[in-house]
Amino acid sequence: METAKLLPDASGYTRASAILAEGGLVAFPTETVYGLGGDARNDMAVARIFEAKGRPRFNPLIVHVDSVETAKRYVEWSETADRMASAFWPGPLTMVLPIRHDTGLSPLVTAELPTLAIRVPEHPVARALLAEFDGPVAAPSANPSGKISPTTAEHVDKGLSGRIEAILDGGACGVGLESTILGLAGTPTLLRPGGLPVEALEQALGAELAIHQSGDPLTAPGQMTSHYAPGASIRLNATTLNAGEMLLGFGPVEPVEATMNLSPAGDLTEAAANLFHHLHAMDALGPETIAVSPIPDHGLGRAINDRLRRAAAPRP
Repeated sequence: METAKLLPDASGYTRASAILAEGGLVAFPTETVYGLGGDARNDMAVARIFEAKGRPRFNPLIVHVDSVETAKRYVEWSETADRMASAFWPGPLTMVLPIRHDTGLSPLVTAELPTLAIRVPEHPVARALLAEFDGPVAAPSANPSGKISPTTAEHVDKGLSGRIEAILDGGACGVGLESTILGLAGTPTLLRPGGLPVEALEQALGAELAIHQSGDPLTAPGQMTSHYAPGASIRLNATTLNAGEMLLGFGPVEPVEATMNLSPAGDLTEAAANLFHHLHAMDALGPETIAVSPIPDHGLGRAINDRLRRAAAPRP
């Protein structure tokens, strides 16, 4: 299969929408990372997402829709969901809510859980594609399962070319980390830290969130212990450099010389936007190990550290 490269123009959106309608797969940019989209109502299309990524079937997918009104067709809405949507949609927040009956969605999307992960993306290319397609799009990150998430069309092409029908090129993703996932099927729970800081969610809620713990049952995407991994091994909280290592720095790292730096100024927003891009670039240099400077564990640093811990975990 030859993977088509589409531009974000009228012709590109028409072609991408037609591919989705025919059960094909299209990678497209969101503000977080590139997603691998398929019609969420089409069993074969959703099955092909799992096949193209090599993703285990028990790992549920996020459904992307164009508005709150559309989201309400698929999930049992609540006052808390309404408050969060008013504050953060469109944007890098996914909410997990009880799924409505007779939605027409493929059961593969939810991994047969009684809940659905759903969000309204902010990226103009994603929004234009959703408007053109006029339907729910299931879309995990557009990379082989467990590998570094893609923040450019080139990253997608490197990982999935020949396995999917098209890539809609919308440039680099601005946030650079997957969406924050908030569970609202019971007690509000942080299911995955991401591109929306936890502090902002808690401020909007007026309460602290419960936290999904490692070892708890999988209830949302991005909870696999080993994930986001480059070919090289990862060593965290590095303040020295060992033989065979390259340093991914954060802030001032002298006297150790960093091969790349997430943010020389120590800015967590800049670091989040650069994380996956820098991991791709450093992995291409072929080090045995990528050593990573300490990252503050607050704000977006919490999500950065989550991704780095999963990247550093033993590989299955």
